[in-house]
Amino acid sequence: MDKIVEQLTRKIPTENVKTEHILAPYTTFEIGGPAEFFVIPSKVEQISWALDVAAEQELPYYVLGKGSNLLIDDKGLRGVVIYLGEKFTKSEVIDEIKVKAQSGATLESISLLAMEHSLAGLEFAVGIPGSVGGGVFMNAGAYEGQMGDVVCEVTGIVDGKIKTYLKDDMEFGYRSSTFQKDGTVILEATIGLEKGNKEIIKAKIDELSEKRKSKQPLNMPSAGSVFKRPEGYYAGKLIQDCGLRGFSIGGAQVSEKHCGFIVNKGAATSQDVKDLVAHIQRTVKDKFGVELQRELKYI
Repeated sequence: MDKIVEQLTRKIPTENVKTEHILAPYTTFEIGGPAEFFVIPSKVEQISWALDVAAEQELPYYVLGKGSNLLIDDKGLRGVVIYLGEKFTKSEVIDEIKVKAQSGATLESISLLAMEHSLAGLEFAVGIPGSVGGGVFMNAGAYEGQMGDVVCEVTGIVDGKIKTYLKDDMEFGYRSSTFQKDGTVILEATIGLEKGNKEIIKAKIDELSEKRKSKQPLNMPSAGSVFKRPEGYYAGKLIQDCGLRGFSIGGAQVSEKHCGFIVNKGAATSQDVKDLVAHIQRTVKDKFGVELQRELKYI
């Protein structure tokens, strides 16, 4: 372990390399054990170096942004966790109608940045509890909008090299993208928007924010929507119609407010969540013949 720390700190500040670092505080579920190695890069070169060290030492690596839409095992993660949600968060408006953002920036922050510059098209993203990198990776969306509609260019690291992806390269689909296939570490994304009226944009953001507050359990730790929308159905409605509203296993509970969410009532374990997910899937399959597919990613 000391040898790997020594390698990592050749190009990453010592205070930004930690061992056996608990991951729960870095996830919206507030669940997750220790990372064997946890690094906080502030430059592309430091990300590349962490990846190089992981490859040389034959260690798995994980990239963590806002920590939403995922469940990290209580046993923790072997290998290197590269955390981009602290120092890799810059965003700016370029070419008057584009937002360029590093992958650790939050979707909320870039939506508000767009609004301040009277740019329309990102209103849907204001309440999605994720990072730019995660949002692009999974083609996050809400309220009839999705990242694939607005992302026009992405820069990432794949096979040790910097690569630029243009719109046609990214193969966006429902909660999917090419980045899920080739292991790209997303560094930054450029988002193409349209000039609009700031007051109208703000009104739309306020409307969508109010919808979220009224319908989603924002006051409790969760990972967002647990399941993909099955064709012809709504996952939350199916779960509700199975009588599972408020059903708990350990500290994990089907939200009383929105049955498409699982919340951490306090001290929920990763196994509690997995057991609850499996119970929901079995119950919905038995009652309606519908197989719910997880949107929630297990690590």
